[in-house]
Amino acid sequence: MSTDRSAVTQAKRWVVKIGSALLTDDGRGLDHQAIAGWVDQLVNLQDRGIEIVLVSSGAIAEGMSRLGWDARPREVHKLQAAAAVGQMGLVQAYESQFQRTGRHTAQILLDHDDLSNRERYLNARRSITYLLKLGVVPVVNENDTVVTDEIRFGDNDTLGALVANLLDAQVLVILTDRAGLLEADPRTNPDAAVISQARADDESLDAIAGGSNSQLGRGGMVTKLQAARLAARSGAHTIIAGGRESDILTRLADGEILGTLLVADSEPLAARKQWLAGHMQVNGTLTLDEGAVKVLRESGKSLLPVGVKHSEGSYTRGDIVRCINAVDGREIARGLVNYSSDETAKIIGLTSKRIEDVLGYGGDDELIHRDNLVLV
Repeated sequence: MSTDRSAVTQAKRWVVKIGSALLTDDGRGLDHQAIAGWVDQLVNLQDRGIEIVLVSSGAIAEGMSRLGWDARPREVHKLQAAAAVGQMGLVQAYESQFQRTGRHTAQILLDHDDLSNRERYLNARRSITYLLKLGVVPVVNENDTVVTDEIRFGDNDTLGALVANLLDAQVLVILTDRAGLLEADPRTNPDAAVISQARADDESLDAIAGGSNSQLGRGGMVTKLQAARLAARSGAHTIIAGGRESDILTRLADGEILGTLLVADSEPLAARKQWLAGHMQVNGTLTLDEGAVKVLRESGKSLLPVGVKHSEGSYTRGDIVRCINAVDGREIARGLVNYSSDETAKIIGLTSKRIEDVLGYGGDDELIHRDNLVLV
């Protein structure tokens, strides 16, 4: 395993997660000076051609500070109230700092259902991807105000990994109040050194991940390690690094060895497609003509309605369907379909420019986009 960080310096899409303890100055309200520093660094990365998605903790912690609560409440409705109050201050802080630099931001509130439901998954992917094309910085947070399960403060580590999966990000950076993943628990070994690099799937890391002392974030290194493994499913490398380190993000982009790099073994797009193919139930079948089969196999392009001869099964937008060869009936691909079975039946065999005329509304040109399609 190479010890250089060229995969990080060459990456063009980063997901950056900032933890509650950093954002709220260990619970004493939002640290606006620190936020300004991270925004300056994120803008610097944008200027280098890197697309940035910011996953931000801190809403509940900021709400607790505004409401004068010293201890994390146990009741879900109190946590929801803190999130609702704190989200206002958190978004305002980011918006004012990014506006200072002339950049636009967008608030994205997600929960795990948004990323497990296939139709909502596609909607989220499309919306955030378009924001990135516009040069906007999406600021993502878990939609804590409507959750029904107990809120875990460390869960934004997992959310950051899911967003990296969603957007085919090459790098997930988790900024924390630790310098990185240490070789031993610092509570028992204060001289423990930072692990510079390891494989994300290295099981020996479990024993040294330890827990969390923070009342703001319960996840600790355990959830960060789990997040790195989740991000690795789609080929994203994860860096766990100290958020209070001077110019941490720009130095990481320069290739400086800081924090812990947890390496994914698979290439991003290939790994993501394997994840899609292996974790979703097939709901329908599309029969393709020879031309479409050739395009998929040899050119790696999207599947257009014009190449489809027949649709079978009942499915909705975002369901996974198999694609079979009309000549021999063999399955050649499967992917996330952009139209329901009823809509597909009306547009198969047609050119993409006729979709709006037939359906009465506009939509995707592709029946299955190439990023959501895997050959089998």
